[in-house]
Amino acid sequence: MNHMNRKIWNVPEQEHTPYDVYQNRKAHRREFLKFMGYGLGIAGFADLLSGCKQATQEEIEQAGAVEPLPEESRSVYPAPRNKTFEYGRPETVEKEAVEFTNFYEFTGPTSKESWKYVEDFKTTPWSVSIEGECAKPRTLDLDDLYKEMKFEERAYRHRCVETWAMCVPWTGFPLSSLLKLVEPKATAKYVSFETFNKPNEAPYMKSSGPTTWPWPYTEALTIEESMNDLAFIATGLYGNPLLKQSGAPIRLVVPWKYGFKSGKSIVKIKLTTEQPATFWNTVNPNEYGFVANVNPKVSHPRWSQRTEWMLGTEKRYDTQLYNGYEEFVGDLYPS
Repeated sequence: MNHMNRKIWNVPEQEHTPYDVYQNRKAHRREFLKFMGYGLGIAGFADLLSGCKQATQEEIEQAGAVEPLPEESRSVYPAPRNKTFEYGRPETVEKEAVEFTNFYEFTGPTSKESWKYVEDFKTTPWSVSIEGECAKPRTLDLDDLYKEMKFEERAYRHRCVETWAMCVPWTGFPLSSLLKLVEPKATAKYVSFETFNKPNEAPYMKSSGPTTWPWPYTEALTIEESMNDLAFIATGLYGNPLLKQSGAPIRLVVPWKYGFKSGKSIVKIKLTTEQPATFWNTVNPNEYGFVANVNPKVSHPRWSQRTEWMLGTEKRYDTQLYNGYEEFVGDLYPS
């Protein structure tokens, strides 16, 4: 008899949560709990029910709060808004954006409530090394970044490959301004981003181990994408330093690509001559390509990308090519 070792992300069709139950979570809450109860068993269902009480924004912020910044660094918040960028739709309520997050190091694929599991994650001290194909490689700690970078706030749309979306104000600086500090060589064709590797501080990273997932999380862009003004390094959200579940203390934001391209809690940036391996493109290349530009005409193998729904309101919009940022990045991808 042949036995198939099913990958953790390859959930059988019959075990998928029905889409209408998931999408209309408020209208179908009772049906959802009933459905989940059958799959979880009594013990798991009891755990689920115990979590049904809605957390307050204060509780969520306290759970994910980072160590207070020195006053000199804290003074950059709130940063002046760059008026070049507009949402084109209502801003997402802050509680919705910091409560519903993908951060597999803490929860794996089973939950969006990473704020419940980040307490032990230490974000200070923190440093970021920039190395590889550059003339002046450097390692910068947070104080260096706050002293050397010019901070601003940008109102960006964010689109997840799972079809949910949000509109949030990030604080930070263009990625290009950081790369210019190290003077990229002409041989630099790609820029890779590596997140932290602290299994003792991230529950799912520890429980899953490197044989299940290729930790640490990695992502990459071409050098042209990296030098585009839209590519952004964020240290804050909603006028305050990032919470742990949102990628503290420093993360990438690439708003014209699906959200998994925007790596969180970055510790290394490396300029390379060859296209580097990336987390999801390694785990499941048939579903998560290297480029990953938002495109309504290119469906995910298991769902359509033609529409998206907003966190909080659940209002549905038509998906736009490059998430609506074609005027900024369209010339990167000649047809």
